[in-house]
Amino acid sequence: MTTKQLYDFFLKHPFVSTDNRKVVAGCLYFALKGDRFDGNQFAAPALENGAAYAVVDDHAVVKNDHYLLVGNVLEALQQLAAFHRQQLGCPVLAVTGTNGKTTTKELIAAVLGARYRVEYTRGNLNNHIGVPLTLLSMTADTGIGIVEMGANHPGEIAFLCSLAKPDYGLVTNMGKAHIEGFGSFEGVVRTKSELYRFLEESGGIVFVNGDNDLLLRSVGTKLQRVTYGTGETNFLHGEAIGALPFLKVKAAVGDLPVTIQTRLVGEYNLENVLAALSVGAYWNVDPDAMTAAIEAYTPSNNRSQFISTGRNEIVMDAYNANPGSMQASIANFLKLPHQQKACILGDMLELGEVSAAEHQQIVDMLSEEGGISVFLAGEHFYATRSPEHFLKFPSIEMLLNHLRERVLSGYLVLIKGSRGMQLEKASPLL
Repeated sequence: MTTKQLYDFFLKHPFVSTDNRKVVAGCLYFALKGDRFDGNQFAAPALENGAAYAVVDDHAVVKNDHYLLVGNVLEALQQLAAFHRQQLGCPVLAVTGTNGKTTTKELIAAVLGARYRVEYTRGNLNNHIGVPLTLLSMTADTGIGIVEMGANHPGEIAFLCSLAKPDYGLVTNMGKAHIEGFGSFEGVVRTKSELYRFLEESGGIVFVNGDNDLLLRSVGTKLQRVTYGTGETNFLHGEAIGALPFLKVKAAVGDLPVTIQTRLVGEYNLENVLAALSVGAYWNVDPDAMTAAIEAYTPSNNRSQFISTGRNEIVMDAYNANPGSMQASIANFLKLPHQQKACILGDMLELGEVSAAEHQQIVDMLSEEGGISVFLAGEHFYATRSPEHFLKFPSIEMLLNHLRERVLSGYLVLIKGSRGMQLEKASPLL
């Protein structure tokens, strides 16, 4: 079946599912394969649950004309999304970066949503499957599309750009993450810059932090820029005027000053807020509407959350971690006023050959501070040199057992670690 033929089915059944347990009546079910499953085997249940058609690549499961046979289901999904993108008339903004891309994407969606009908990446569906699903969620009524792009290997951003064909781009920052996949920090820079190179070739426009020299060098001189930052020469500039614990921002939108009290924990979120404001100002969203949208945004999914348990207060930032985000979270946490503080940190994963040095640097950073209880979980942190009063656990399970036996009370607690460490499990014990 050709992409055009499949698209004719999509136009009649414009909702796509890749999970047979979550199909809705009349949708298209795409039978994707994983390391431990073959979606072809769930095509029949998907149809029984209400899917109109099942897109499969195993002829042995085809029973009737409600099975659409393609050569490769994943490629069919990607090509369908790319074809759909070509039919859409709306501009598309791509957002990537080492830290803050999901928060920035959601803030931008909130700001633009005050004036336009916006479709954007839900959660962190930012990979070779999530990006096609995001594109396929856009319709003829979509005013602006926002596509988050993640990557852990060279070439991934370029590939996602070939599907989404963004007109605009924003790279939040470039830091040390997924070094195992990228090979080096230089590999990170080259991969994130793939968005810039696509826009350069297609005549697109970039939103860029005008205070970040690395980003400015990576953009080069050929791309049209819309800058944001703390410097007054930027298209949009602002500053943090408080973060105890919630970030408060003062910014200038054109000639109009605005003050925004966010629900985001941490001064490091300033650049995310300024990025969203710059995008909104570029698209002529009313400053008061932008202010209201950002003030109403509540972080979720263990990102920059402030949680009061009744026994402790938690700064929950355990969705992911790399050296840059870990240092920023700790630095912000150290500024917060509280008599009793505790850091619960989990390993930063996928750092490759720089892992030992980066974990040691985090421990050294904390070693310079007094009066803070420190709990370190994971093999990498366990192998570091640390003060005797730092408690180290080779696994998350051993940390959790300790917290069950020795209950913390009256503390301000930072929880930070890579997603694979599952540090959110510590929250119910606090």
